[in-house]
Amino acid sequence: MLRLASSSETRALLLKNAGIAFKQESIDFDEDKIIASSPKNFVYQATLGKYEANLKTFGYEDYPLLVADTVVTSQNQILRKAKCVDDARNILMTQSGNITSIITCLIYQSTEKKVIDISQTDYIFNPFDMDDLEKYLESGEWRGKAGACMVEGFCKSYIKEVRGFESTAMGLSVEVLKRFL
Repeated sequence: MLRLASSSETRALLLKNAGIAFKQESIDFDEDKIIASSPKNFVYQATLGKYEANLKTFGYEDYPLLVADTVVTSQNQILRKAKCVDDARNILMTQSGNITSIITCLIYQSTEKKVIDISQTDYIFNPFDMDDLEKYLESGEWRGKAGACMVEGFCKSYIKEVRGFESTAMGLSVEVLKRFL
């Protein structure tokens, strides 16, 4: 059993589907104040901030602590969580017909070991159909998603090629985590 220090339903589902027992509870961390030189640096800083906040509250002695964060990047831009529908449209258009990299960092801490991993999955997308894009935007499913992207949802039918693990793109590299459990 481990403590998933994340409110992400997708991360919880990934752990459940991987057969990893967990309890889910977390302390929020404000990512908006992070200044980073690269997407990998950003996602590491965000994960480290979440780790430190949750470590203070929960520790790792009773349950191993697992935190993760994800960043989406395309065309040399870090694509954060969209703040409104127009922002989401612009973020998604940056990815349309381009390579989008989804980078996930995890920190796992138990009494026996500490693991820090940064994994990347690259998607090459075909251009998005504008009618489909507008339907997706109207659905609101983009809310709270890094890069407004759902590779398991809207973006799935536009994937031309994938390089890496789908779980990394969904927010938690379970293939990497399982090696250490």
